[in-house]
Formats: sequence, C-alpha cells, structure tokens
Amino acid sequence: FAIREIFQREAKRNKQRISEEEIPKLWILTPTASERILSLFKAQLQPNWGEGVYFLPEGFGAAIIVIHQLPETPETLWLRLLGRGGTRERAIDELERLSPNNPLKSASLNLLYNLSRNLEALSKKTQEDREFIMRLAPLYQQDREQAVQQGEQRGEAKLVLRQLQRRFGEIPQNLEETIRNLPVERLEDLGLALLDFDTLTDLDNWLHP
Repeated sequence: FAIREIFQREAKRNKQRISEEEIPKLWILTPTASERILSLFKAQLQPNWGEGVYFLPEGFGAAIIVIHQLPETPETLWLRLLGRGGTRERAIDELERLSPNNPLKSASLNLLYNLSRNLEALSKKTQEDREFIMRLAPLYQQDREQAVQQGEQRGEAKLVLRQLQRRFGEIPQNLEETIRNLPVERLEDLGLALLDFDTLTDLDNWLHP
C-alpha cells in the first residue's frame, strides 16, 4: 500500500492520471496454498495467466503465486526452484539437465547457493533443508569449475588471436569464430603451430585439416 501511495502522490503532483496497470503489483510467493486460503482472500485465476497465479481483488494490487501449481516449463523453472518437496526436487533435476553454457543454469545456481547459505545460518534446519544443501553443493562446485575453465579458454583464445593479428593483420571473421570456440588444449597447440604459418591459408588448413 505504501508503494501505491507513492505512485498516486507522484501522479497527483504532476497532475497526471495513473491507471491500475501502471502501479507495480505485490507478488506473493508461497510453496502451497489451500483452496480455503485462496477463497478467503477471494483470489482468482485469470485467463491470460497460467495455472498457479491467483489475482486478489483489484483494490489490493496483488497476486499470489502458488509454486506447486505452476506448469513445469522453462519459464517457471526459477520460481519452482523456490518451492518445496517434490516440486523443488523436479526443478533441480531439470536445472541439472541444462547445458553448462545455458546462462539460466548459472544464474539459478547462484540464486540457490545464496538460499542455501541462508538456510545454513539457521540454528534449526529441517531434514529437507539439509538434503537440499547437500544436493546443491556439488552442482554449484561444478558450475564454478566450468566458469573457471571458460575463463581460461577465453583468455587463451584472446592471446592466440593477438599473436595471429600481429603476424597477419585482420583475421577473417569465420576463422576468428572457429578459434574462439576451440578448447584450451587445441588453442595451446595452435599457439605453437602458428610460428610456422606463412599465410592465413596455413591457418585455415590447420583449423580445417
């Protein structure tokens, strides 16, 4: 209500009208919610929103997201990771199957890592909390190792490209993209092999034997 008051006061000061849609909504996240609770708050589904999202009467400017009712789609993964029990377990399984290069995976693991740190600080933890912390630890460690490897690969590719540019000037974009995608071991081999290159054709032949 304080946020609504700020927006309404600002609109009044500027002598402007403000619609309900322009005022930020309060989104309430809950792992579960019974039909009785939803009915008590007169929360209703809306046709333009999926399952699990209930809007309160207009004057409240709020909605309740019931996490265990959300459809299991990539768009809801981040929210389902905040669920409990089987909902969160399936979401973590889904997260684990994502490609290491998927930015959602790293961002989600960072979110879960912060959550697990908060849980670890609690003096009293449930068995589910302990299992969650134990399961997350190796996933987060793998993600950090992947990030380090990617950093090494990018650094090595940058070094090799700089050496090639000093010898041959501008490198064709297709060759540069191929080099940027080489694993570290191949980049190290290329760093040695380029000393014997006389032309860009030699580089092309090395990259595409």
